[in-house]
Amino acid sequence: MKAIDAKTRISLKNILYPTDFSPAAEAAIPYVTGLAKRYEAKIHALHVRGPAAGPIVGPEAMPQVLEITQHQAELEARELHDIFSGLPHEVFVSEGDVWTTINTIITQENIDLIVIGTRGRTGVKRALLGSVAEEIFRKAPCPVLTVGPHVLGDPERQLEMKEILFATDFSPESLAAVPYAVSLAQEHQAHLTLLHVIPKHEVGDLVHAEQHVDSIRRQLQKLVPPEAESWCEPKFVVAQGPAPDKILDTAVASGADLIVLGVRNVGDNIGATTHLFRPTAHRVVTHAGCPVLTVRG
Repeated sequence: MKAIDAKTRISLKNILYPTDFSPAAEAAIPYVTGLAKRYEAKIHALHVRGPAAGPIVGPEAMPQVLEITQHQAELEARELHDIFSGLPHEVFVSEGDVWTTINTIITQENIDLIVIGTRGRTGVKRALLGSVAEEIFRKAPCPVLTVGPHVLGDPERQLEMKEILFATDFSPESLAAVPYAVSLAQEHQAHLTLLHVIPKHEVGDLVHAEQHVDSIRRQLQKLVPPEAESWCEPKFVVAQGPAPDKILDTAVASGADLIVLGVRNVGDNIGATTHLFRPTAHRVVTHAGCPVLTVRG
């Protein structure tokens, strides 16, 4: 997915869909197929199995173990072929580290967009597309569309993307997502809401709080090219409070079909902060009622 400026139509030719065959992963399928049809893109479906966890067997039993493993891989591949039958697609079933495999395919297949489903946290555990989903959207060099556990709307309607919310703190990482928000708004002739969240204590410390808010609103206005205002009807919102809560509240209030966020490349340190601190992106992705598009700065 390439977005240069407001006049550039998004180019989406290769979509990667990682799955662990869980209900959470399956929830992303309508978004994969819908985007593939709209942009005439090829789907690359991937299932990565961890090393088989079973009893230790002697050399004489290894051929049987390998045969069973191969049969299982063939069944999984067949299921993915059936899911995307009728659409241009390719299937990969492999064993190993999930992110390493995904990263290889991103380069190998020129992936423009990754679409994943995540169930977020379940008790003290995260599933394959829980913690791994976070690793993907923080490390992937291409945008990642995450369908979280609270996305219960109609995928067909949400894929029309008539209401788009872009949240920023004006850091370089968050601003890297601006072209995608603007280009998608143009592509879908959508309403675009630009949001900046100020901590309450920060505003409370200011003598001229209203002027500060007006200044921020003007900064938001500068992010949208003048010609874009004729078709995306941008709204500029400055909210006060915890960033994740305000992003989620604004998404509900605006009826957002998509939230767009920029995230920092944290390398191997997933515990590092993002532009809105680590809990913000994770909380928004796992609690939003619509899909979230993250763009790594």
